[in-house]
Amino acid sequence: MKNIVIFGAPGSGKGTQSDLLVEKYGFKHISTGDVLRGEIKNGTQLGQTAKSYIDKGQLIPDSLMIDILAATYDALGKCEGVIFDGFPRTIPQAEALKEMLAARGTEVSGMLELQVPDEMLIERLVNRGKTSGRADDNEETIKARLEVYHNQTSPLADWYENEGKRHA
Repeated sequence: MKNIVIFGAPGSGKGTQSDLLVEKYGFKHISTGDVLRGEIKNGTQLGQTAKSYIDKGQLIPDSLMIDILAATYDALGKCEGVIFDGFPRTIPQAEALKEMLAARGTEVSGMLELQVPDEMLIERLVNRGKTSGRADDNEETIKARLEVYHNQTSPLADWYENEGKRHA
């Protein structure tokens, strides 16, 4: 089974590219954003906790995300591969994903990096917010999310490069 991490800033097209890979190769798609939005919509305790972080443009605590991811991954069953969209976002999360997959006898096959200039990301996300109604797609929150991305998430590119799995 192939496990692909799709990587890029908010608004870079991770969901769109994931959909194309699902259609072409029959992979399953785990979007942590979709999983979390489902929990929020259903009003679960996890959803309420997640919402408090998301509304501020912050990342969900690692332990919470890893537990959610493992349960979601295990529920997929046998398939050609899995695309991880929105996870990992930090080096500790990447290390935890590596451990979680190793415990299941598999690994990340590659990390696909999407690179888009910040100005274009802001424009895309503001426009998406107008049509989707997503509360986190407003300019103030977008700028906070991009700052978090540049400070905490972008170092993952080098981490996956060192693992020999980065593809830009």
